[in-house]
Amino acid sequence: MRTTFVFLLVFITVGQSYSQYVRNVSGVGTTAAPFLEIEIGSRAIGMGGAFVAVADDATAIYWNPAGLSRLQKNEITVTHIEWLADINFDFAGGIFYLGNYGVIGVSLTSLSTTDMEVRTVDEPEGTGEMLSVGSMALGLSYAKNLTDKFSMGFNTKYIQEKIWHMSTSSFAIDFGTLFITPFNDIKIGMNISNFGTDMMLSGRDVMVYHDIDPTIMGNNELIEANLVTDNWPLPLTFRAGVAMDLLKSRNNRLTVAVDGVHPNDNTEYLNLGMEYVCNNIFSLRGGYSSLFKRDSEEGLTFGAGIQSNIGQAVLLKVDYAYTNFSRLGNTHRISLGMGF
Repeated sequence: MRTTFVFLLVFITVGQSYSQYVRNVSGVGTTAAPFLEIEIGSRAIGMGGAFVAVADDATAIYWNPAGLSRLQKNEITVTHIEWLADINFDFAGGIFYLGNYGVIGVSLTSLSTTDMEVRTVDEPEGTGEMLSVGSMALGLSYAKNLTDKFSMGFNTKYIQEKIWHMSTSSFAIDFGTLFITPFNDIKIGMNISNFGTDMMLSGRDVMVYHDIDPTIMGNNELIEANLVTDNWPLPLTFRAGVAMDLLKSRNNRLTVAVDGVHPNDNTEYLNLGMEYVCNNIFSLRGGYSSLFKRDSEEGLTFGAGIQSNIGQAVLLKVDYAYTNFSRLGNTHRISLGMGF
């Protein structure tokens, strides 16, 4: 128990230091790989994104890797999102239970667009070329229970972004903790995500021809040179949340959760959510996302889910979530999960 509180104290201290460092910085639009901030899992989104202390399925890879240690069976999950502006976003993750050795996981996150025609000022109708934009993150996770009440977990990620002939890559880690208190089993979760190296685009689109000294007659005007692009940090995010069951019986459960979120590229905000599970089969969810976030377009979320056993060894899950983005439109998420 003493070790548990020491880890919690260290984690809280790191989070407070990070919060003070970026407290007065807005930072909107100043980070690379913003697709890493698109939240994963229809169940979690249906709860308004208040999931860092719940984190009890395979989507804990995103929300809080420490929650993976509470899973005692293998599980896979797949999520598809028809994101804003006709962007496709997909996530796939797999969890493998290793008994006393903990839990490992693998994940793949992908964002892509359809091919777009290249247009220039001189050729506004198109040059005949096509361009595409894509981002990808490949992750490896590990989590373990240090005590029956305290868990830790982390992710390592390789991140890549491409646009036309340009690309960049980075490595990052996530670190999370989960503590089950003795007070009605209230859970406290914390997570720091996307702590990694800066990203800088490079490729043939930065190649230019340069005359080193145009004042010299007959100097070579076709010397190849490369423009230097700037470095941009990853969207570092600190989350802390609390979750508890207001109702818990053999056939019914009502969970409420609150998350506080502090990103390095925006203002602090809260996510609120709740989930009602009936007969361990059907779920209804609701929440409010990005409360107090400056200039937020997000708001109410709703969701539902159903799960059923296939035979005696396989549990199939289907979840749906709706999010209102106000002037930007709405998004729909569908997730499929399987435990075995």
